[in-house]
Amino acid sequence: MRINKKLKRFIIVVLIMIGIFAVYVEIANRNTKNMTYRQKVLKAVYPAWMWFTKLTGKNSQQLAGKKDPQVSFYTLNSTLNNGSSYSFDSLKGKKVLLVNTASNCGYTNQYDDLQKLYEKYSGKLVVLGFPANDFKEQEKGTDSEIASFCKLNFGVTFPLMQKSVVVHTAQQNPVFTWLTTSAENGWNDKSPSWNFSKYLVNENGILTNYFDPSISPLSDEVITAIEKKAE
Repeated sequence: MRINKKLKRFIIVVLIMIGIFAVYVEIANRNTKNMTYRQKVLKAVYPAWMWFTKLTGKNSQQLAGKKDPQVSFYTLNSTLNNGSSYSFDSLKGKKVLLVNTASNCGYTNQYDDLQKLYEKYSGKLVVLGFPANDFKEQEKGTDSEIASFCKLNFGVTFPLMQKSVVVHTAQQNPVFTWLTTSAENGWNDKSPSWNFSKYLVNENGILTNYFDPSISPLSDEVITAIEKKAE
């Protein structure tokens, strides 16, 4: 009988906790649109997830370097998610933050941080998003679905590219081949460790920094790198 009472109390406590969490998820997503429940949960727990990764050091690597690339960054080009061509020659004189993104990831809320960063340094920094389905298939949407999701839920106005492959394979996006091949960029061979890995290129087309996903776009480390003047 005592065991049954303890079990009942435990079940009641669990149900209350689930109910409180469900209410919190809905409150945290009161302004979202067309999100799956998984996406809502990921958005709601994002602050806790970032705290946990900072505490454990998970996905928190950062690298810095400064060598002239063997292949000019400005010879690269990509395709926007609407099918238009995007020439990197237009990026001369600006810093560029290139990020592989996904819509169903624990880091997806960084879309919001990236948009804030893009607005804060308008005219000086360009953020380029590269949706990819390379990590646990966390980006299964079409280009139009991705664009709609980002616009409706995070107000994204920075350029989003067509979904592509960012890891080392025969199908790798040439931009990420450049970013992850020292023979092209001058020094870095580090591939994205997960969704929302970040690569910073300075005003002269030189790759200067790599930041793992757990380093927020609004972190002191990223801000300092962006504000550092090119030599």
